[in-house]
Amino acid sequence: MKFISLFDDLLEKISRWGLVSTLFGILSLAVMGIIFRWLGQSVMWIDPVVRHLVFLSAFFGGSLATSKNVHIKVDLLTKLVEKSNSRIIHWVYRNLMSLFCFLVTLTLLKAGCDFFLVEKEFGAEAFLGIHSAYLVAIIPFGMGIISLRFFNQLILGILSGVQREPHHL
Repeated sequence: MKFISLFDDLLEKISRWGLVSTLFGILSLAVMGIIFRWLGQSVMWIDPVVRHLVFLSAFFGGSLATSKNVHIKVDLLTKLVEKSNSRIIHWVYRNLMSLFCFLVTLTLLKAGCDFFLVEKEFGAEAFLGIHSAYLVAIIPFGMGIISLRFFNQLILGILSGVQREPHHL
């Protein structure tokens, strides 16, 4: 259980630093693009890089939301479970939601990998000599991180048992 907690902490740090780095990159490139426009220069690669960094930052943010359990969920079911004082119901609900979310993100990871392979075969150079497949690789990378977060939640939830206090879902 300690290994999984340490691995989750590592994913947390990667996500946090990844988000900070991508936001810094977005801000720096956007300001640089504005300055170049003021100087009458056109740098065609800045806008696509910024768009892809925004996409990457969304995945890092999704990973952080997953770790804090503030990701998108069905509130109706959550409200019903919160009313219960049963630790068993909370434990089952928490683990079933982690399992469901893990399976959904795993399916999206597989679809992202398939998309990457198709793009690698049929794609072309996007900008700065970067092949479009490497830009599309953001999707399986991001879904992989989020899948690992849900998997860790599931394993930690199962191993912690029902002794864990019910908390706000």
